[in-house]
Amino acid sequence: MKGDELTLEKALTRGPVIPVLVIDRVDDAVPLARALLAGGVQVLEVTLRTPAALDVIRTLVREVPEALVAAGTVTTPEQWEAVAHAGAHLAVSPGLTPRLLSALHSGAPTPLLPGVATASELMTAMDAGLNRFKFFPAQQAGGVGMLKAFHGPFADAVFCPTGGITFDTASNFLALPNVACVGGSWLAPTSAVRAGDWGRITELARDTLSLGGTLTA
Repeated sequence: MKGDELTLEKALTRGPVIPVLVIDRVDDAVPLARALLAGGVQVLEVTLRTPAALDVIRTLVREVPEALVAAGTVTTPEQWEAVAHAGAHLAVSPGLTPRLLSALHSGAPTPLLPGVATASELMTAMDAGLNRFKFFPAQQAGGVGMLKAFHGPFADAVFCPTGGITFDTASNFLALPNVACVGGSWLAPTSAVRAGDWGRITELARDTLSLGGTLTA
């Protein structure tokens, strides 16, 4: 298995849930990561939705080396290069554009988990040699029913559905044979992060382990 494929496989099989993190303050990054790790969550997706995101990624890679750090909301080749330079282990995109495909073919700076929402997008990505995907936005794009429909014609495709998934609905996705894990924001509520309530976040992380998952390393 190639390095990029191995990194993606590790990211998708280290636990049933990848927390989708929107971090405003760099000072919150390390205690938040350690709280999640204490609860058994090993893969952290830091979204590029705040000005602090790249500094957060650098800090986590340096200070919490036991975590696998993903950079989320990567939408351009320039962002892909930037997160790779910051040390992110992989990039996660909400979609897959011709420019991202071109960058993929010309030498990807780090592994990419691209987002798909339709059969045509999935076919385009699979034609490029990809078989691990983010299904986004999961609930709005058809949810469990859409993923069940994908499984027949695209049996080799494996998904991390993200978008609108909660603790109560995650198990419905994880029961599917083509779902390795789900992405969720409920593990790090804004109120808990702002209050520095790391114990609450560790408890939420521990709760996710009970969700299991159908695909394992």
